Amino acid sequence: MTEVGTRITYVGHATVLIEMEGVRLITDPVLRRRIGPLWRHGPPPDRRATEDVDAVLISHLHHDHADVPSLRRLNKEVPVFGPPGSGSFLRRHGFAAVHELAPGNSGSVGGVRIAATKALHPTEGRRFERASQAVGFVLSGRRRIYFAGDTDLFDGMEDLAGGLDLALLPVWGWGPSLGPGHLDPERAARAAALLSPRVAVPIHWGTLFPLGLSRLAADRLSAPPREFARAAAALAPQVEVRVLSPGEATSLS
Repeated sequence: MTEVGTRITYVGHATVLIEMEGVRLITDPVLRRRIGPLWRHGPPPDRRATEDVDAVLISHLHHDHADVPSLRRLNKEVPVFGPPGSGSFLRRHGFAAVHELAPGNSGSVGGVRIAATKALHPTEGRRFERASQAVGFVLSGRRRIYFAGDTDLFDGMEDLAGGLDLALLPVWGWGPSLGPGHLDPERAARAAALLSPRVAVPIHWGTLFPLGLSRLAADRLSAPPREFARAAAALAPQVEVRVLSPGEATSLS
């Protein structure tokens, strides 16, 4: 821990443990080896990542961001912050303190303010997926952190800039190609240029992949963060990029 207690652990996919102001927050928890046809690559998540969590942030209800068996591992008394339309789902699975936040609305845990932001990510029209709005989050204390969830570039993204210490930016997905509503490495670098955080950490890569396809498109498990770093060096040279493999951590000082 630094003197201000700001530490980030990339658990994998869109799951990040954020420790700031003495508060432990976990995003979009996916903690299993397999979700349907998607298999986890690399080591399993450290169970300590979910111990003594003070709040859970859910960006949207797609299965690779709101996995029910993973949610069952969490303390049901902790507050959960999710997008509009997520409340009934989260309460049905046992969470007692659910806060639906539309973009522009906020709540707090300890000394951390949690504000929902716009996200451009379609949540309807996909077979077997749950429908809800998608959001990102800006966490504010002595540090200011943006967790994008799943999103593409959107009008007004630059309005989130100004004093961002860290941006957690998705740079890929869970297969050999991306559908609409996602950032690829080049578009994530453009997001970094708009947001101008002090540090950017690429997420949403290197974790989940359909069984069998990892042999046909193995580079999609490892190349996206390196491609993002190269693009960011050209488009957002003021931003320090830190590439964390699943399970690795970094501190803000």
